[in-house]
Amino acid sequence: MSMTVERASEIRQSFLRQAKACTDLGSPFTARLCTLAASRLTEDGPVGRMILNWPGNPDGTGDALALRFAGTLHALVRSERDTALAAVYPPHAVDDDTLWAAIDAALRRDEAFMLDRMKSAPQTNEVRRSSALLPGFLTIAARTGKPLILSEVGASAGLNLQWDRYRYRLADATWGQASTVELTPQWQGALPPEAEIKIAERAGCDLNPLDPSSDDDRLRLYSYIWADQQDRLDRTAAALAMAAESGLKVEKADAIDWLRKRLATPRPGMTHVIYHTIAWQYLPASLKAEGEALIADAGAKATNEAPLARLQLEADGKPDGAAILLTLWPSGETREVGRADFHGRWVKWAGWTA
Repeated sequence: MSMTVERASEIRQSFLRQAKACTDLGSPFTARLCTLAASRLTEDGPVGRMILNWPGNPDGTGDALALRFAGTLHALVRSERDTALAAVYPPHAVDDDTLWAAIDAALRRDEAFMLDRMKSAPQTNEVRRSSALLPGFLTIAARTGKPLILSEVGASAGLNLQWDRYRYRLADATWGQASTVELTPQWQGALPPEAEIKIAERAGCDLNPLDPSSDDDRLRLYSYIWADQQDRLDRTAAALAMAAESGLKVEKADAIDWLRKRLATPRPGMTHVIYHTIAWQYLPASLKAEGEALIADAGAKATNEAPLARLQLEADGKPDGAAILLTLWPSGETREVGRADFHGRWVKWAGWTA
């Protein structure tokens, strides 16, 4: 087997792995699209050659090649650039041959757009991840009894920076005021502690922040939501409208440089919370190590009067979703307080038990 054929085979396998992930996360259409691409994509045109000779890591934890492809096609549909492709996308139902014929035609007809769009990494801002964050914030507020300073790394359009503006139903309990965004995860475990939450300040950074008021940026977010998950599209639209109305903006910055500046400012009488959701894993290993050291150093300087917390929802290699990790300083103790679906569909809450 030549190196070129071997590489193409590796990439086809990465599409099949993504198909399984899409099935597990409730998107049969995207799973089908990835499966078809794995078996039918060829090097006959520039787009196919780009994909099947991709030089980087094609997997979801790397360049997310299959999701770039799916997002690029969805952008063609949502922007109304390709009405023939839109005619085979949800809510329309067609057979595999008809679907692939439309995709294959788009590879040629929309070649310039696709080649350019495929260069960009997928960017999502899954609002339901706030369902995994809320119990963590309630735990932090209950244990420290202080207003919160929010610092989100990898905040995208800032939709999970405004988590306190959403309405939640956790089992039989509710939290928050009436909102156009209501989150109702499948909840397992005891309820989080009751606590009064006051947000003293909120800020976020991203290497490529998206503006909730920008048509182009909204299209980018929508395109990476799977086309058969209309509830996610509707929820994101409502959250984007809230963010645009509030004037919420995310700072364009390198995560480590930004964190260094945020942590340099003393916060007496407040709890500074650093948090991130399915973002830390995408940092290069050297930057992750630098960030860990930076946060640990800030934690060592924390006091009972000025606590520091770190709340994470990140993959840990286990098959049942992602870990919700909470670290509190000055003690520096870290606990896995729960687990959650990558899209926030379910939360298994363990809590910070004594």
